[in-house]
Amino acid sequence: MDLDLRGKRAIVCGSTQGIGKASAVELASMGASLTLIARNEEKLKNVVGELDTSLGQKHEYITVDFSFPQELKKKIEAYLSSNIVEILVNNTGGPPGGLAIDAKPDDFVRAFSDHLLCNHILAQAVVPGMKSKKFGRIINIISTSVKIPIKGLGVSNTVRGAVANWSKTLANELGSFGITVNNVLPGATMTSRLETVLNEKSKQSGKSFDELRTEMIQEIPAKRIAAPHEIAAAVGFLASPAAGYINGVNIPVDGGRTGAL
Repeated sequence: MDLDLRGKRAIVCGSTQGIGKASAVELASMGASLTLIARNEEKLKNVVGELDTSLGQKHEYITVDFSFPQELKKKIEAYLSSNIVEILVNNTGGPPGGLAIDAKPDDFVRAFSDHLLCNHILAQAVVPGMKSKKFGRIINIISTSVKIPIKGLGVSNTVRGAVANWSKTLANELGSFGITVNNVLPGATMTSRLETVLNEKSKQSGKSFDELRTEMIQEIPAKRIAAPHEIAAAVGFLASPAAGYINGVNIPVDGGRTGAL
């Protein structure tokens, strides 16, 4: 099975922690050169220093806040004027929790911008280079809420669904160019995002963090919460030449928790 990414460059967003960082580490271990994107330059420098360079990889970073999509557009276009990227991993921290009915219109606008609009800006920027190479991988880290909405995450459920359908549409449009577009749907994964969600639920329900964590684990057939590197393994496979005929799909990585095929 061909998992060799030597000679390829990957952009990984939200790559200073959690699933984004784990994905960057995984792709670098497979031979890819990485361009990390996040808003904290100090953390970006630290992650770059941790990435594998044993196969001649060269790693870089772009500092940008997804709250400013036009700044992202300007910086990514400048970067790609002298670089070609074959792999794009779209990964952005989820919106705050809460019921959809209680959300303000601006909450949806902000989440839509941070996720779908920024994903689209990046995809539009990298696709010409992918077409020239006849090889491209666009991988979106979304959520199992694409299949079954998660209680208490109203804005996130809404926007994640939009990203999933955008992704499927792109898969149909770009497949003939050797470009695949797929979604990885993480289940409960031990990241700062999960800690925030559990802490918010704790305040609302009166239950302790540990009680809620235990209840979550009981809903998972694997009876444990994932580590970020387990999600990153799916990202690495989808990015590889071996996954060239996998296109336009949602892949849950959730220990069996999602109650739908």
